[in-house]
Amino acid sequence: MGLRKGIAYIRVKRPYTRKSKFNKLSYVKAIPTSKVVRYNMGDLKKDFPKQVDLVSRERVQIRHNALESARILVNRVLSKVLGNNYRLRLRLYPHHILRENKMLTGAGADRMQQGMAQAFGKPIGLAAQVKENQPIFSAYVDSEYVDVAKVALKMAAPRLPCRCGIVIN
Repeated sequence: MGLRKGIAYIRVKRPYTRKSKFNKLSYVKAIPTSKVVRYNMGDLKKDFPKQVDLVSRERVQIRHNALESARILVNRVLSKVLGNNYRLRLRLYPHHILRENKMLTGAGADRMQQGMAQAFGKPIGLAAQVKENQPIFSAYVDSEYVDVAKVALKMAAPRLPCRCGIVIN
């Protein structure tokens, strides 16, 4: 079946916990592993004078596979151009569990499922809940490489489900 479209999970929702008279049914049984591999890349010991942030311009949920895809792209561009003369931080952590109540279709499907009677759903992924103007990525570079960091972060913006902006500190 594969992944549902990202628009299905873009709106920020309060984490819902099912309350059941049976205690063991009140918990999410298993959490899928995050696809985000690393949160800090590049030269972690050097202090860089400039910080370039990719910030979200709206309140949104970003799935872990979108974060990993954007991270790989930015890291690849920065390492090709700058070598190891940068530091990149992913500033979000995907902690929100996404669930889906899969529905069967076809002949006899009405006898195989309970519809919306116990519609808690199974965990299918993770997402980070982002506020407006919250940084998603931070690139730390020397003063002469600010333009390279801006270009790399702008390339990551189409992979994220929100309008993004660049802030230089």
